[in-house]
Amino acid sequence: MARSGPAGAVEAVRRFNRYYTRRIGILEEGWLGSDLTLAETRVLWELGHAPGSTASVLAGDLGLDAGYLSRILRGFRTRGYLEARPAPGDGRVRHLALTPRGRRLLAPLEERSSAQVRAMLAPLAAPRRARLLDAMAAVQDLLGADEPVDAGPGRDASVVLRAPRAGDFGWVVERHGAVYAREYGWDTRFEGLVAKIVGDFLAAQPDASRERAWIAERAGERVGCVFLVRRSAATAQLRLLLVEPSARGKGVGSSLVDACVDFARSAGYSSIVLWTQSVLRAARAIYAAKGFRRVASEKHAEFGTPLTGETWKLDLAPLRAPAK
Repeated sequence: MARSGPAGAVEAVRRFNRYYTRRIGILEEGWLGSDLTLAETRVLWELGHAPGSTASVLAGDLGLDAGYLSRILRGFRTRGYLEARPAPGDGRVRHLALTPRGRRLLAPLEERSSAQVRAMLAPLAAPRRARLLDAMAAVQDLLGADEPVDAGPGRDASVVLRAPRAGDFGWVVERHGAVYAREYGWDTRFEGLVAKIVGDFLAAQPDASRERAWIAERAGERVGCVFLVRRSAATAQLRLLLVEPSARGKGVGSSLVDACVDFARSAGYSSIVLWTQSVLRAARAIYAAKGFRRVASEKHAEFGTPLTGETWKLDLAPLRAPAK
């Protein structure tokens, strides 16, 4: 059957959907060996990773009918998995969070999900794994699957993360130069370093299965960026994290770092390193919250002012073959 025509394309997509839902066990009675449905598990995950969210935000992020979501949440409260607290200053709004019992339920499900993916990837040699990750990235890109920033207290759910487009790389250089000159007095040598990093990234024609960049966008306006590049076969490097002043305090930086960590882990890296400065307190707080640790520091004046550069590192759990 030809796949180029509308009918052939529809059937090809439906055939893939049938294959993949069977491959990852969506049709099983309990998801990941639990007594939860797939929708319930997805809601549980959102509550565990975005504590303080509201029912309306969850419904929008997950694309669930409000009534259906309400029944799931009511069931969670009945079973002691969920608590709802009035929002400060507005008792009509309820912030949702998992109880200790709910977190104990979620933890093994996350491990089983990771184990399922590891088992699926383990038989693939590196080139075939790279092809698979490339294909997944292509599906997301072609269908316009921008990644929403996790919604939670103080987080802006209208921000999405996307792949860079034409013009974005020049913006990255310009904004780094302007923001750091204004806020920290760094001279044009810093902008030159950023230009070199971006130029090297483009000149190397990065392997999409091992290196990526993200642009954070809100209402069509760029508000942040980050790059993850190959440092060695086992180590990735996080570079050029930036959040515009107008978008700070809304979870954008945290989501950009999460994107790097998730991608590095799926790409098979065993660690991530980064170089930052002691004066960048907000960025350092994000790194510490994600499990990075400072491993080295040195004083320098490379950008026209005395600074203390710091190297931070995050160790990642390697992909493991399934037990025989």
